Amino acid sequence: MSRLAGAFDGESAHAAAAAALETIDDAAVAVEPIDRGRRKQTALARFANRGPVVVQVCAERTWLRTEAALLGAVRRRTFVPVPPVLAAGAHDGVAYMLTAYVAGDDLHEAFVSIGEGARRDLARWFGAALARLHEAFRFDGHGRLGLADGALASDGRDWGPWFREYGRRAIDRLPSAFDSLRGDLRAVVAAGSDDEPDARLFPWDFRPGNALVAGDSVTAVVDWEAPLAAAPALSVAKSEYLVADWYIADPEPLRQAFRGGYADVRPFPAIRPAHRVAAIAESAVDSDGEVTNPRYPPVEKSEAIAFHRDALTEALAETR
Repeated sequence: MSRLAGAFDGESAHAAAAAALETIDDAAVAVEPIDRGRRKQTALARFANRGPVVVQVCAERTWLRTEAALLGAVRRRTFVPVPPVLAAGAHDGVAYMLTAYVAGDDLHEAFVSIGEGARRDLARWFGAALARLHEAFRFDGHGRLGLADGALASDGRDWGPWFREYGRRAIDRLPSAFDSLRGDLRAVVAAGSDDEPDARLFPWDFRPGNALVAGDSVTAVVDWEAPLAAAPALSVAKSEYLVADWYIADPEPLRQAFRGGYADVRPFPAIRPAHRVAAIAESAVDSDGEVTNPRYPPVEKSEAIAFHRDALTEALAETR
């Protein structure tokens, strides 16, 4: 337990991390906290006689159970690289998951400094990877994913009601700086189609900031927590915003590369203004209610607000 001092907050988290590390046939010589994600605590454990592992604990047991199952399924069904799950369980009501450590540079930091060609290639990879995930995972209805009899399953909700609730919640979380747009944003989402699209995997944080790279190749995509099932168009709109628009002043080359990669695998979905509004609004505020900061290095709050306002204004203009 002493090795965990400073790596996890709270006795329950310490105990769960210790239980997780007991599944490894070696004693940890160091445990270092990793600042990644807000819903769970993460640390890197190093050993004398084996490679390091990543330890994650979370008070919401279903989240880590679902994430562990999804990681295994992604490894089996797709080319998308994810860390191998070594152990998953719970201790005194707190869930834990151990994954192998995957080396690589943080693409969030590297994305703006690599060459334009490499950046387009990576955007194309993200498009193709998302398309493969859509091909590999189809569900009976939309909503939060969980486990039913050991298999991944969604809440099974109809698209129209689920999407309007999702979009309205994202818009309502926007701070007061967005008040002048809020009514129009709500109207666009409320008028969203009641067509019943296929429910496919929605990895809602599928972006360079959750990818590790070696050279120009992605070595792992991390942070698959709280996955959803939703229409492919919503998932594409959100990832496209986080891949193409987030980092570069002229997003069009990256947008075309992303779309081309997706179309290499399956037909590109028709993205409507309602999809864009919901995707941008949800991306603009984090789980703590703070405005997210695009670019790297990240811009200040006032610039971040202007960035998201401009994107939402452009999405509204598509309806006129």
